[in-house]
Amino acid sequence: MASSSSSAPWKQLLLNALDANAKLQHSSFFQLATIASNGRPSNRTVVFRGFQEGSNKIQINTDCRTRKIEEIKHCPFGEICWYFTDSWEQFRISGRIDIIDGSNSDPVMLQQREKAWFASSLKSRLQYLGPSPGVSCASEEPFKKYSLDPSSGPVATFCLLVFVPEQVDYLNLKSHERLMFTSKRNADGFECWMLEKINP
Repeated sequence: MASSSSSAPWKQLLLNALDANAKLQHSSFFQLATIASNGRPSNRTVVFRGFQEGSNKIQINTDCRTRKIEEIKHCPFGEICWYFTDSWEQFRISGRIDIIDGSNSDPVMLQQREKAWFASSLKSRLQYLGPSPGVSCASEEPFKKYSLDPSSGPVATFCLLVFVPEQVDYLNLKSHERLMFTSKRNADGFECWMLEKINP
């Protein structure tokens, strides 16, 4: 069974799961795994920042000084693992990750980055002014309070990650249903999603 990318059935399943678990704050958190330069897996929890408008691409905000940026530059592939505790649904989404930072030359991508910046709370934006993540506290200056003009655009350390899904493994533990969605290109070069029911 195939469907076009604009109506990918896994996306509706994910939107339904988000809606069903909306009362749980942690439902907007998922794990993002990348590959470190030493070939070992590297995993962390990130916040879902919505789908890129008119697409199936997942947006993630991050600091360009974090280790995952170098890992993605080294190997642009990653996997999302998202479990919804109320509805007992798991999504494992594998694909490619694009980095949009301030040095990007594409005006459309820079606009997407700016839109993501202003969609974040002021408290969230302030964290990009702090010390470099993962660096020893002894090598940084003491903690200080930062301020930011709410109308000012993205700071240099703000980065938008765009996760481009290529395969989605969906598991529903209540209905004992497992579906595998795989992205393919048809003869005309358009993206289609193939659906296969598999054993849980």
